[in-house]
Amino acid sequence: MLNNVFYLISERFGSWRAAGRCSLAVLLVATTACSSDQVEHLKDSKRIGIETANWEVKRIMPNDLLRATRWAGDSLTATADTLLRRTLARELAAGGVAGAAEFCRPETYFFIDSLAGVMKATARRVSARPRNAAQQMTLSAEEMRTDTTRTIRRTSQEVFFYQRPIVINNALCLRCHGEVGKDIAAADYAAIKKRFPQDQATGYRLGQQMGAWQVEMRRDGVAEFWTMKTRKKWKEHKMPKLFK
Repeated sequence: MLNNVFYLISERFGSWRAAGRCSLAVLLVATTACSSDQVEHLKDSKRIGIETANWEVKRIMPNDLLRATRWAGDSLTATADTLLRRTLARELAAGGVAGAAEFCRPETYFFIDSLAGVMKATARRVSARPRNAAQQMTLSAEEMRTDTTRTIRRTSQEVFFYQRPIVINNALCLRCHGEVGKDIAAADYAAIKKRFPQDQATGYRLGQQMGAWQVEMRRDGVAEFWTMKTRKKWKEHKMPKLFK
């Protein structure tokens, strides 16, 4: 009888001890799995958050599209003006007025044409006194008040219009558009008239308006520009130097 009781106690104790070892093993495994040096943290979580926000579908309101039209028009025409100044400076130094006159068409530059293609835009320059008769246009005095005046409107459901005045703010322009005999040599003007027989674009002074940029943009191009302009940007943060 005693032997049977002793055997039963031994069996139970062995089971408890085995169960304890199993519980301890499970606990050790769980502890090891959760140790700080084994946890894989999500890298660049801020960058991922910014990208996630950028991919969220956002509704673009009509006023947003008008604002984007101004941004896009300013960006396109300012880039064209900058390239024009650089190109004319190079060509005037290399071949004088006769050679530079051919390059005074920034709307046709390859880079500007490509940029307009991305924006789904068509850009042109117009004037009441143009050099090229094809650019002749009467411009509203109200829309040409100052060089900071912008005309922005939606001409149809799918098309937006942008206009800003063109002002002579660089002495280089007077080499072709100033006063004949003073800013423009007679021989140079003869070359201009040969190329543009109906030329009216002379007699200007610094600070005067000589025309306007006009840009028409498709709605999807304006919407895309708005999206890119308002997209959140990731700023890289450099690690501090630990050692010099």
